[in-house]
Amino acid sequence: MKRNIYILLGVFLLVGIALAQNADDGIAAVFKQDEPIPTETGPRAGLLAPAFSLTAMDGKTYSVGGAKDKATFVSFWASWCEPCKQEAPELNRMAAKYKDKLDLYGVNVTSYDKLKDAKSFVDEYQLTFPIPLDEKGTVYAQYNGVAFPTNVLIDSRGVIQEIILGILPEKELERKIKELVAN
Repeated sequence: MKRNIYILLGVFLLVGIALAQNADDGIAAVFKQDEPIPTETGPRAGLLAPAFSLTAMDGKTYSVGGAKDKATFVSFWASWCEPCKQEAPELNRMAAKYKDKLDLYGVNVTSYDKLKDAKSFVDEYQLTFPIPLDEKGTVYAQYNGVAFPTNVLIDSRGVIQEIILGILPEKELERKIKELVAN
């Protein structure tokens, strides 16, 4: 009986310490449902997006990785890719529509393409979002790229929410973007 009292006192002591450590938010802090930010980086949903910096066709350097003010959408593509051609006008619309909440980058995997063809593609589809150039294919490899397009949805915490191989119907793509920017 005496041992049970000591166990009960120990439990109360531990609960008291937990509450004291979270005193600024009160008891609610102990029961918060916020998802912790992962510490592992990798090309998979639920992990931190592998960081990279690439120079784009406009001469500026763009970086992906880590927490940002906006969500990020990275589309790996090549000019000869038929699904990429189908998706380009929709990505242009999404980039314009969600510009205040989403950074959209169309990463040309130049190691699988020709720069002049990529520039013609950008001109033909009048792409208005940044087009970073992955000249050696290292970033595409970091994300385990296997198909064009490969679209990576990254939340504002820098965590990959989804990797999409190929294209989606317009409404489905916009639904996923809306979910991404809402978080």
